[in-house]
Amino acid sequence: MSIIAVESALSAPPDEAGFLLAELPQDQWFERKSIRIAARDLANSLIGMANADGGIIVIGLREGNVEGTDRAAAKRNDLTQAGIDHCEPPVRVGHRLIGCKNNRGQDDHLLVMEVQPSDVVHANVRDEVFLRVGDENRRLTFRQRQELLYDKGQASYEAQALAAAGVDELDTSLLAEYAEAVGAPDPVRLLRARELAAADSLTIAGCLLFARYPQRFLPETFVRVLRYRGRERGTGSRQQLTADVRVEGPIPRQLRRAQTAIGELQPVRRALVSAAGRFGEIPLVPPDAWLEGLVNAVVHRSYSIAGDHIRVEIFDDRIEVWSPGRFPGLADLSNPPETTRFARNPRIARVCADLMFGQELGEGIRRMFDEMRQAGLGDPVYRQTSGGVHLTLLAEPIDRELDARLSTRARAVMGALREGGRMSTGEVAEALGVSQPVARRELGSLRDEGVIEWVGKSARDPRAYWRLRPA
Repeated sequence: MSIIAVESALSAPPDEAGFLLAELPQDQWFERKSIRIAARDLANSLIGMANADGGIIVIGLREGNVEGTDRAAAKRNDLTQAGIDHCEPPVRVGHRLIGCKNNRGQDDHLLVMEVQPSDVVHANVRDEVFLRVGDENRRLTFRQRQELLYDKGQASYEAQALAAAGVDELDTSLLAEYAEAVGAPDPVRLLRARELAAADSLTIAGCLLFARYPQRFLPETFVRVLRYRGRERGTGSRQQLTADVRVEGPIPRQLRRAQTAIGELQPVRRALVSAAGRFGEIPLVPPDAWLEGLVNAVVHRSYSIAGDHIRVEIFDDRIEVWSPGRFPGLADLSNPPETTRFARNPRIARVCADLMFGQELGEGIRRMFDEMRQAGLGDPVYRQTSGGVHLTLLAEPIDRELDARLSTRARAVMGALREGGRMSTGEVAEALGVSQPVARRELGSLRDEGVIEWVGKSARDPRAYWRLRPA
């Protein structure tokens, strides 16, 4: 669900607003609370949203019922101060009352609290840290908290003002499209409310999203779509590159143009496409899967890293996506669909969600896995290096019985070997972000299944390596 649906319900007539909000599903950006909630408990929800993407909490709704808040008007003041009294450092929260009809048919009010995404990590007075993930508020472990601190240091980048990019650089038609999508009458005021503009200049996020040509100020913020003949890149005179498309412009237009370019260059096969016996071209990799990979790369890349750009490399048997910057959030790449994520670029993520490019954090990865499995293909393979994240979507059917026996890590090992060709145990461990004993265990299980082999002269051979067994 988009945050637009929440904002639309908030602006509805009083006799409808409460009931609309009571029926909306809770998600990354929206949560309901009863007026009975204690301020210290509300603080945990404020902390979770501030540490993630921000969002809206509506108080006065309970189990599908519209309670209202007027009968506890004195308590409303305690709740509005929860972000100050029970959070360290204080959470930035705006609050307002909107009219509603409660379940007894009486005029009443709901308390709406709008939480801003933060560039620092917030905790409660007991020094507990929470993070909003989907419709849950998760308490973080010490290790997860340290990872969040690291990523928040990068997240502050998109909020910085870009003095050279004034509001006269705006793509007015794109901004008007966005303002219409969220029902905002004043587009420039909307930018300031979303922290995409500061005074008379755009922030980095605002420039990337709505400037006519962001690459004038941030040269590496483009997507490059490359098509190779066959299954290898090749080098020098043997290079197999057949198409090289550079996609620039503001992020919404960039995503649409890159989607078109990939769609034209993706690997296909001929097959029956209608009951009338007509043949046509069928994509080998499900378009919904590679589109999720593209959107994730653009929304979550580390824009503070200069000198690199997003690449989508297309081969006859696979599509690979490279994104600068490590996986955002508390990543466990041995099980990507269940990894706890937050938006490194929350302002960019929110605008893209408003424009229907992305869904809740983590949902897109799960959908990508579902699309590949439904197509009878192997799971997406993520590999993380010090410089960025690499995603491989392989177009080859898999042995389902073998796949069911393998662990998620073992499948990731196969993906790394398929991409790397030959790798030492240490290289496999580094690619998966695991220890060497863990890598050895997974490699051993794959060797026992007969799908990989070890090549070396002795157990201590420094040049020994693992590879997929020839078909």
